[in-house]
Amino acid sequence: MNGVLQIYCSSSLLKTSIKMPILAFNSTNFSIFQKPTYLFSSSMSSNFPTLSVRFAVPDSQLSTEVTSETSEWAMQDFYTLRKEVENTSKRAEEIVASAGLQHLEDELAVLESKAADSTLWDDRAQAQATLSALTDVKERIKLLKDFQNQVEEVETIVNLTEEMDSIDTSFLQEAVSIVKGLNKALDQFELTQLLSGPYDKEGAVISITAGAGGTDAQDWADMLLRMYMRWAEKQKYKTRVVDKSLGEEAGIKSATLEVEGRYAYGYLSGEKGTHRIVRQSPFNSKGLRQTSFCGVEVMPLLPEESLNVEIPEEDLDISFTRAGGKGGQNVNKVETAVRITHIPTGVAVRCSEERSQIQNKVKALNRLKAKLLVIAEEQRASEIKQIRGDSVKAEWGQQIRNYVFHPYKLVKDVRSGYETSDITSVMDGELDPFVKSFLKHKYSQMLATSG
Repeated sequence: MNGVLQIYCSSSLLKTSIKMPILAFNSTNFSIFQKPTYLFSSSMSSNFPTLSVRFAVPDSQLSTEVTSETSEWAMQDFYTLRKEVENTSKRAEEIVASAGLQHLEDELAVLESKAADSTLWDDRAQAQATLSALTDVKERIKLLKDFQNQVEEVETIVNLTEEMDSIDTSFLQEAVSIVKGLNKALDQFELTQLLSGPYDKEGAVISITAGAGGTDAQDWADMLLRMYMRWAEKQKYKTRVVDKSLGEEAGIKSATLEVEGRYAYGYLSGEKGTHRIVRQSPFNSKGLRQTSFCGVEVMPLLPEESLNVEIPEEDLDISFTRAGGKGGQNVNKVETAVRITHIPTGVAVRCSEERSQIQNKVKALNRLKAKLLVIAEEQRASEIKQIRGDSVKAEWGQQIRNYVFHPYKLVKDVRSGYETSDITSVMDGELDPFVKSFLKHKYSQMLATSG
């Protein structure tokens, strides 16, 4: 609608036409429609003229046009929503069909029968595998049925809206919220379909080590630690920093972060490698551009009972140091921190979070076993003794991802090619696009190799 705003001055008449959205004005909220004339005068200057403002559109006509145009816009929103619901419904049906809901229900019946068997715990390892499989199948069935229920709910809202004489905007908002949440859940489900490794469903242990770059590298390590903690928080995972070595001036030399949550290792396994940052150094008085590196290693957080791996004592180099930091005199005076090195491969782990040397030794040994199992899986070795050393080198030419803060802003994954200029969001834990692109890249490579 075009309105005409007339401004009357004591000395002349000024008239101008303006184009404005009707929804921005409301006769009940803006007194300009109820009082057609306003007088403004300046007490600061006697020469300032008196102004009166009149709106040329009658209040009754305005109300009628507001209602009609609002209704028209609501209908357009509804048509857009209905199309989105149709697409989401079709997508959900395809995912439920490809996941084999009926097959999963048949499998559930078999597993429940095994779980109810009185001889289940005669073989402890087999019993744990059965119960774990039972939990997985139940969760998948629940998730798929949730998809179906949400589709039915949003379709009901659309059908009710079509039958109504007027459009209820609260219904539309509810439907939009459901569709948005459903699409996000479908994206997540499709992502888990790409995870097929033996440890992908487990939690994760992330080890971050500052590499080349001095104080800047140590600050970069601290930034990466925060990034992964923010990502885990968005995924509603539990996190715990179990080891941290502070830098001399700023940042950290190294840190170990435990992430507890389903599929945490599967999502984070692609973060293993060297991460490179380019920025204006905050530790350089001249503000010169600095390139720094950090090494990130990821291994599964495996329960102790699943680590039935035997490592000969002669293959282990165990050393003890003082842990330092919090914990009182015990950790500062007694050598409670434990470092274990697997001599044939050079793989080393350190544990210092417990007050007892024995507890630290057990935890360090479990982490070493988990790390060796992952390396063995990657190298397709049937035994621990067949694997090679697999350490991440935090230096030039080894990076998997570049984070450029200056002279432009860009984060790019070298392997998948995915990139974004929204570096602030990435450092705030928005890693899902990188995780998804890497898993797709890994899956396509696997298909190419098998083909």
